[in-house]
Amino acid sequence: MSDWTPPAFIDREDVISQANSLLESADIAFVETEDVFRINEVGLDWDIGVMTYEPITPARDANGNAIGVFLLHGGSGDFRAMEGFARLIAAKLGYKVVSMTYPGRLYLESADRNWPGETIRPDGSVRTPIWLTGEVTTPDQYDVVEDTSMRSRYGTRVLARARRGTLFHDRMAAWPAAFEAAMKEACARHLGDGYSILVHGHSTGGPLVSMLSQRVANIVGVVAIENSPFGYIQEQSRLYTGNLERRAGGRPEQTIDEARRSDRFDDLSIRTWREEARYAGPEAAMNEGTAALMRLPELMEQVLEAWDRVKVQANFKCEYLITRNVVASLEAAAVVTAQRLGLDTAATRNLIDRYVGMTAELRGPGVKPVPPTLFGITNASRDHPEQVYHDVILPLYAAMDPAPRTALTKYGAGVHEYTKPQPGLPWGVAPAVLTGWRQAMDNGFFADGATT
Repeated sequence: MSDWTPPAFIDREDVISQANSLLESADIAFVETEDVFRINEVGLDWDIGVMTYEPITPARDANGNAIGVFLLHGGSGDFRAMEGFARLIAAKLGYKVVSMTYPGRLYLESADRNWPGETIRPDGSVRTPIWLTGEVTTPDQYDVVEDTSMRSRYGTRVLARARRGTLFHDRMAAWPAAFEAAMKEACARHLGDGYSILVHGHSTGGPLVSMLSQRVANIVGVVAIENSPFGYIQEQSRLYTGNLERRAGGRPEQTIDEARRSDRFDDLSIRTWREEARYAGPEAAMNEGTAALMRLPELMEQVLEAWDRVKVQANFKCEYLITRNVVASLEAAAVVTAQRLGLDTAATRNLIDRYVGMTAELRGPGVKPVPPTLFGITNASRDHPEQVYHDVILPLYAAMDPAPRTALTKYGAGVHEYTKPQPGLPWGVAPAVLTGWRQAMDNGFFADGATT
């Protein structure tokens, strides 16, 4: 393995220089294709959507394999949240990209994939997933609940709580298994033999691709820009971050969300403009200080404008069970699924172990090790302070057996949404990030990350 090490810090001037260099390079032609396929998992059918971006002349690694990237969006969006980034990877690096939408998030009822209207409708009903073409979750399958327990961070949260005995309840208990199976199938269909795969999941997508990294043999590395780690590590990170905020003068209730979460498996979080606000405020404060409050009306207008742009994506979420290590709710979901399938005690235990095992690295003999992981964070990230990497995340990776190769690069510009334009950076820090990915690949950082 190469002894090349990624830079620990890239200042703003160099970020701009690297970005300009990449953006000015010649484009590589690529073909863009949608693939919607059906899987059957834990006794239910699921329609899964992926977008592929395949270069005509693919880049190859030192072993002659074509290089591929499996992408997951974050939060509550769909493939369009990663669309520009995916095209940039294909056109500038020559890597094939497979960008998957979370199960239930793709609007299967229209070719343009635009979700209509608002997430909370005038009649009080809410937007819900479409896990299968033609299947509708009617309002009699859920109760709408308002949650103010984390108001300082999220505002008032609106939840669709599935009613027992409904198909919606069954789906909410079964989606973790479907998600795992869908990712593996997407890789098998589009990034199989002859590919070396890098995986990236923005924010919430991070723990999910971390889980995937040991379940697909030819995944060679995790490229983790603003990418949360395994669920149990993310839980510890949030606890640590909450204490940092409290010591810095944050309100005590801020630490509630940073503590161990207790989300129910049957709760679907329905997003609103508040999701845009919870990033806009901290990012403005980090870039401008308290002066940002003097232009609060403008900030709110920008929040509402941003919401109008993104509300055509799904904007609901239920993945905290995996991404924040909510073990009790994962166990409950597995039990409900096992009961529906009529599983015996041993099979039920296996299903529980499968669900809970999604929050941490696989351990033990015969298991693929966690592959090399290249972390990256931006200068004004809402969710990824540098200190938590040095004090929590990197030490927990070092404690794995075997410990994967890791590195952390901080970019002297950018925000959590790393493709967001900034002065001098029309694509945010994304082009500089891709420059780092290519350097890492070309210099052997991910060597021996795959298994046969």
